[in-house]
Amino acid sequence: MNENSSELRVYKIWFKAAAWYNLIWGLFVGFFPAVYFDLISMEQPKYLAIWQVVGMCVLVYAPGYWWASKNPIKFRHYIVIGLLGKFLGPVGFVWSVYNGLLPIEFGYTLITNDLIWWPSFFMFLYKMAKEHGVWLALISGEDGSPEKASRYD
Repeated sequence: MNENSSELRVYKIWFKAAAWYNLIWGLFVGFFPAVYFDLISMEQPKYLAIWQVVGMCVLVYAPGYWWASKNPIKFRHYIVIGLLGKFLGPVGFVWSVYNGLLPIEFGYTLITNDLIWWPSFFMFLYKMAKEHGVWLALISGEDGSPEKASRYD
């Protein structure tokens, strides 16, 4: 996958969409933290500020996805971080439901915050790792060959 391939353009669109989504969702939760709880008919938490912090964390991902949309190969590490968050969020949710800390309805937000992004993020990282070597090399920023490594600096 080279910098001008049509396949890479598709990933750029996904990453730009993720940036916009995170910006909008993060701002919405930050300014209107009670709305989601009202929508799913869940009692609002005593400290809505905790939910606003979640919104801020989602918002913070937006610039990383934006940069990745401009140059996915160079900023592929942001997608690694994003996919980790999009994986760990649902893991934490399942744990919380299992332990009776959250109702299953709370998970609706996982569909748009996490699950719809999995295929594009994972496939992009899979192709990067396949093209540039092992996963450890992808994460570390190394790709095993000096000529390839300098191409993405």
